[in-house]
Amino acid sequence: MGVKIALIGKTNAGKTTIFNTVTGRNEPIGNYMFTTQNPVSGTTYVTSPCVHKEFGVIDNPINSKCIDGWRYIPIEIIDLPGLIKGASYGRGLGTRFLSEAMKADAFIHVVDASGSIDEDGRIAEPGTGDPFRDYQEIEGEIVQWYKNLLENNLDKILKKIETTKNEQQAINVVYETLAGVKITKLHIIQALEDMGVSVYDFRSMSDEKLWRLASLLRDISKPTLIVANKMDIPVADSGFKQLKDKIKDKIIVPVSANLELLLKRAEQKGTVRYNPAEENFLVIDSSNLSKDEKKALDFFNKFLIREMMRAGTQFALNVAVFKLLRMNVVYPVADPKKLSDKKGNVLPDAYLVPDGSTVKDLAEIIHSELAVGLLYAIDIRTGIRLPPTYRIKDRDVLHLVSATRKSK
Repeated sequence: MGVKIALIGKTNAGKTTIFNTVTGRNEPIGNYMFTTQNPVSGTTYVTSPCVHKEFGVIDNPINSKCIDGWRYIPIEIIDLPGLIKGASYGRGLGTRFLSEAMKADAFIHVVDASGSIDEDGRIAEPGTGDPFRDYQEIEGEIVQWYKNLLENNLDKILKKIETTKNEQQAINVVYETLAGVKITKLHIIQALEDMGVSVYDFRSMSDEKLWRLASLLRDISKPTLIVANKMDIPVADSGFKQLKDKIKDKIIVPVSANLELLLKRAEQKGTVRYNPAEENFLVIDSSNLSKDEKKALDFFNKFLIREMMRAGTQFALNVAVFKLLRMNVVYPVADPKKLSDKKGNVLPDAYLVPDGSTVKDLAEIIHSELAVGLLYAIDIRTGIRLPPTYRIKDRDVLHLVSATRKSK
């Protein structure tokens, strides 16, 4: 699994409930501070229409699942211990676990839209908290973490920068310092350009500018979606609107993790089924639905989906991967006629690759030997030969031809 998403947010915002909902796990949930003490990693899925119907075949997925015509592609998700204001100075559990979050490709920032937690993350009367304040405080702690990282390595960066007049080499110095938190050279270049400064300006960068650089690196390297959680609590509607009014540069998805977890567990019993096409739950056996499950079903389908639209945890995951990270799905096959691998599995694998990825990139993901002798790929839809530099499109089905190793 190449894609990794981290759940961040204030303690008691509902991160672990979301984690359990999307992974099927049963991690401890409690109405007290710092229920989650350590980072927890699990597997969840994003959904994309499977290509098997288009080609008139029955698929046999190996690295993914196909359910009702939808391909479920695995990704990794991390549940981080909650943060509070002052975490960067050691309050609560501090920011010592943020290094784990920084290994992620994107963040889902979970906010309690109902205002049911106070400034320190303690459970409070709904409506007495401030969702926007919570969001700002946690974002501030994360930016401070980046700033601390830069400050702690500033002397080392400056010493090495002084030894070269080559700007690319100077950028490499900064990159080597930040590579462990998934910051690339392109991220650094973009952040410096957005500030209108060069890498050599590190020598005279003020505290304010260092904060600005940290903020840009955070935003560029970790695209973020906001989940407005606890939408089943009546006052959450005003909290959701507050977030939308005040945060214009982020996608905000309304969610009720408590009710959705209830429905996911009902799905495991076979009473309901999630429908990716409509992004709602279908009733399979109404006679075995409990009163709470019926209430949850009614709220999710009628309020969240019909009135709020574009809601729920699955939608949030799909947006994070396909919109924020701009991933495309590609299906490599070894047999271009049967659309199978060497063992006869039809459309066995679906890979997530970043937009702009080439056939050569895909070959390297599949097997290094395949990449070494790569000659071309065949587009299964058109039969056209594609060069190694061809940029993969979403839902491409490709047969890779190599002089050293045939396609997987």
